[in-house]
Amino acid sequence: MAKYNITEKKEKEAAYRDLVSPQLMDEMKEKILNIIVLQKKYKDKDYSAKKLAEDLGTNTRYISAVMNVRFHMNYSSFINKFRIEEAMAILVDKRYLDLKMEDVSDMVGFSNRQSFYASFYKIMRMTPRAYRMQHIAQHPEKAKAAKAAKAARKSKKTEGGN
Repeated sequence: MAKYNITEKKEKEAAYRDLVSPQLMDEMKEKILNIIVLQKKYKDKDYSAKKLAEDLGTNTRYISAVMNVRFHMNYSSFINKFRIEEAMAILVDKRYLDLKMEDVSDMVGFSNRQSFYASFYKIMRMTPRAYRMQHIAQHPEKAKAAKAAKAARKSKKTEGGN
């Protein structure tokens, strides 16, 4: 007799996913991409799946179904993916090398630094700071630009203080 009654886990299929036709899913996918990516709603801290559903004239279950079936992720992961992609561009852009992580986090739509770090690490397997440092190490000319920007910022603070 077996010591444990172990059964293989069955993959559950959400019933509501079958309620959305493939054609409607394709239409909704395009509309979601338009709103989230082209209109850059991912930068809006307050833009929720509920607001997206309202903008599309549907409900959150349909949004969830399309996210899972067409994008293979949930709404939060989908939004955070675009936020992290933009953060990666900002982190290595020499115009923004003097920005603090909180500023980058805010620019791309995260409500706090902790969620930014957690999402960044989940996707990139490194912190945002480590990502920036790695990029600067690979591109020495950006390190010079970063030092110059930091020095300029520092002298501006001391001039303003006198």
